[in-house]
Amino acid sequence: MKNVLSIILGGGAGTRLYPLTKLRAKPAVPLAGKYRLIDIPISNCINSDIEKIYVLTQFNSASLNRHITRAYNFPGFSEGFVEVLAAQQTKDNPEWFQGTADAVRKYIWLFKEWDIDYYLILSGDHLYRMDYREFVQRHIETKADVTLSVLPIDEARASDFGLMKINESGRIIEFSEKPKGDDLKIMAVDTSVLGVSPEVAKEQPYIASMGIYVFNKQVLIDLLDKSPDHTDFGKEILPNSAKDYNLQAYPFEGYWEDIGTIKSFYEANLALTQQPQPPFSFYDEKAPIYTRSRYLPPSKLLDCQITESIVGEGCILKQCRIDHCVLGLRSRVEAGCIIEDSLLMGADYYEPFAERKSGLQKGIVPLGIGAETTIRGAIVDKNARIGRNVQIINKDRIEEAQREDEGFIIRSGIVVVLKNAIIPDGTVI
Repeated sequence: MKNVLSIILGGGAGTRLYPLTKLRAKPAVPLAGKYRLIDIPISNCINSDIEKIYVLTQFNSASLNRHITRAYNFPGFSEGFVEVLAAQQTKDNPEWFQGTADAVRKYIWLFKEWDIDYYLILSGDHLYRMDYREFVQRHIETKADVTLSVLPIDEARASDFGLMKINESGRIIEFSEKPKGDDLKIMAVDTSVLGVSPEVAKEQPYIASMGIYVFNKQVLIDLLDKSPDHTDFGKEILPNSAKDYNLQAYPFEGYWEDIGTIKSFYEANLALTQQPQPPFSFYDEKAPIYTRSRYLPPSKLLDCQITESIVGEGCILKQCRIDHCVLGLRSRVEAGCIIEDSLLMGADYYEPFAERKSGLQKGIVPLGIGAETTIRGAIVDKNARIGRNVQIINKDRIEEAQREDEGFIIRSGIVVVLKNAIIPDGTVI
């Protein structure tokens, strides 16, 4: 795979994942109590022997930069690298990235310098495991100009994706980006051509793009050059090239989830706790998901009742009940707490015992979850300080609320406590 250059699109401002993206780039959002979103595509690349990797981003990229620098170091005698390319204004390009294609176009001068044959373009906010070698091999065998990874999808989610129709050879003959109403209906096809059973084909009658592409090097350069006003692959570049270029569909079999919204992010994380087999597993020795080594101590559980949960490294849990949760690095939960159906992202540092004690005497809420607190159906971002006898249960069943000044917001009925937020003793949300 030395002839493949990988380009991971870090996304825009991440408004659908706000407030998790308030202080960090979307690919840097924590995942599964230990990882970050960016670890998924980078690990897939490494496991596929693709070691030339660029990550394009433009918002809050400091923590992403730090994570990648610390996590991914290739041997000095290798050409391998993972490098963040942040949006920058130049005399020729005074604007920020305007879309997926525009982001690639602004750095195409750099990508051209590599002696490679194919560009692999990936998204930074998907959860899946994929061997890109098979993907690229299919691209070569079909003599494609562009190959898109696709999967069948149901009508409820179809309008959120680019949909297509293909012929018997797998060539894409029609493409429609996020169609609605009647435009959606006419994109329905028999998805059994992707190799799924008739029952699945009936339930999922649309072929959706996963936002994963292989381009021949010169084809990508030509497409970007001849349409300088086209800024997005899904909306403009690909639909307009279906007639003149050989666009092939590559059916993907396996778990794939776009975790670009608070609800999908929450559900994908908690699904990892499912028994006996979660839809996505990090326990695969042949294709591991890599991340930064932090050398944290083991987690300490003192007289706790924990069911169907994931507990990250370096946690301290005291006499609490935790059910169907994901607890991130350095999570601290005090005695008498009940935490259910929640995602705690943990903390970036430990608060020394002396500091916690003196802070309590001064009325300062310590780092972590205070005693006798109940949290249900929530996401608690890093470094949050939640006091004693707090109830985060969305008692009024509110679907949407913007209460940033109070340290939280509600999205799709999920309470999201902001990073570094302070929730005083006795608060009820």
